[in-house]
Amino acid sequence: MPRKLSRGREATGLPRWNLKDLLRHPDKDLATRSRTLNEHVRSLEDLRNRLSATLAPRTFLKGLQLRETIVSESSRLMAYGHLWFAQNTQNQRARAFETQVRKHLLPISNRTLFFDLWWQRLGDRTAERLMKHAGPYRYHLESLRRVKRHTLSEAEEQIINVKNSTGREVLDTLYDVITNGLTFQMNSRKNSTPLSREQLSVHFRNPFPRVRRMAYDQLFQVYSKHADSLGDIYKALVTDWKNEGLDLRGYTSPIAVRNLHNDIPDEAVSTLLQTCRDNRDVFQEYFRIKARICGLRQMTRYDVYAPPKIKKAFYPFEQAVKLVFEAYQEFSPTLAEHAHRVFAERHIDAAPAPGKMGGAFCYSVLPSLTPYVLLNYSGDARDVATLAHELGHAVHSMMARHHSVHTFHATLPLAETASVFGEQLLSDALLADASAAKVRQRLLVGQLDDLYATILRQAYFVEFENQAHQLIAEGTTSDRLAQTYLHLLKEQFGRSVAISKAFQWEWLTIPHIFRSPFYCYAYSFGNLLVLSLFQRYKKEGESFIPQYLELLSHGGSRSPQDMLGPLGIDLCQKSFWQAGFNRIEELVESLEKTVSKTV
Repeated sequence: MPRKLSRGREATGLPRWNLKDLLRHPDKDLATRSRTLNEHVRSLEDLRNRLSATLAPRTFLKGLQLRETIVSESSRLMAYGHLWFAQNTQNQRARAFETQVRKHLLPISNRTLFFDLWWQRLGDRTAERLMKHAGPYRYHLESLRRVKRHTLSEAEEQIINVKNSTGREVLDTLYDVITNGLTFQMNSRKNSTPLSREQLSVHFRNPFPRVRRMAYDQLFQVYSKHADSLGDIYKALVTDWKNEGLDLRGYTSPIAVRNLHNDIPDEAVSTLLQTCRDNRDVFQEYFRIKARICGLRQMTRYDVYAPPKIKKAFYPFEQAVKLVFEAYQEFSPTLAEHAHRVFAERHIDAAPAPGKMGGAFCYSVLPSLTPYVLLNYSGDARDVATLAHELGHAVHSMMARHHSVHTFHATLPLAETASVFGEQLLSDALLADASAAKVRQRLLVGQLDDLYATILRQAYFVEFENQAHQLIAEGTTSDRLAQTYLHLLKEQFGRSVAISKAFQWEWLTIPHIFRSPFYCYAYSFGNLLVLSLFQRYKKEGESFIPQYLELLSHGGSRSPQDMLGPLGIDLCQKSFWQAGFNRIEELVESLEKTVSKTV
């Protein structure tokens, strides 16, 4: 169990993180570490003239170690800049520091490109000879060669790096600055306190339909005022993705760029997304049942996250921590101990604050450094699940801390494994303690709401991206993109949920489609995978736990298929993905039984 959270708190009583494990004196440390980085880069450059097909394994390993040191030091600086900025996106000093970090790291990135490019151009026989001595770097080296046919010349790669530093990266930051600076009003009084998006989002789950509608309408009213600027940012980012990925690097489709970097076959991703669309009726049935639970004649999109007509639970942060840690401890003391370190080392920032980046995330910086977790905790049941989720990301990285900086991060499709499994552990523990039908009903609704949000909703984000990238390539408007989004919403919900035209602007509010195209299928992937794994745990009991911990311990040191193969999983088989939906169908049936018991 975590110790009393007595240090690093604001007046809210919620913990704020301490970034001193990254840098103690930002400006001074940036200058010092930049000098050290340059020394490492010069040492790597000294090897340049020795790189050939006859290179000795010892010299090759020295180059790999220098490369890892450079990446590690760069990661530390980038992490501090991002986390400081995330604390308050309106903080001019933080924004200036992040800009300075990019300025210092860009030439370093360009000066070290030669090593990776040389490696990619080697013949297969020479590469295999050297990889026999590469130890923990092997999968990283294989990953570099996987994209060799999409890699350009050194000069071209350097130009792209320069272009991104003043192009894509700036647009990403501009989107954050604009959207995190938006404020919202829930009433017309002149002296009413403006709300952040996180504070407004709490009202999406308000028990009163009028309040839910008001909150969503306010969200879209404010965002739609920026539709021209945000839409132009999105179109510029998508065009950049196409210009680089398809026109310059020769990928076959926009999503293929993401798939290859994820080391996932295009066929597996297509099968996953199609299975999601084919099973949308499972969630449509859920929303029909939920309408009855909430006493609604017709479920609307405003009501999708409406709470059941049961007294809403409030969870003080201490209680949330206790619930999450007990669930982790029951499953694996090892995972619980890892999660505890996030608190013990003050690497968690939970308090909502003006200008703070919305949502939640876990940032794993280095194998040797405990990850950082950001929350905007308000005491809702969903916030407890979010705590379990983000700590799952943290323990996943910590389980893989014996790998190199290149491979301790889980590959994107598996990045949600431990986080979603952590949520399942929490949900299962809460359901086991719930004897009354009404309590079980509330817990099942919460679980199904989350499964909808992280599986079907995410799959349709990706479907929107597929269509949006095509439309933008042909030349389109923000209005046309909004119409496309609305059409897909109507397909997603069918007749079970009525859709207001206001939701056509929802795509403007989804950061992932701006920052990380096609990222979102990782959520669908991870959740359906975990549903399957969790069923095995329930069936096999303690004998399953070592297999699961071993899966986490691989981090990103192997391909997803290589890690999942020993568990009998084939990602290209529709039956595997369908098994996850079969479990969701069982939960929907369980929910319907609670309705009959409480009528």
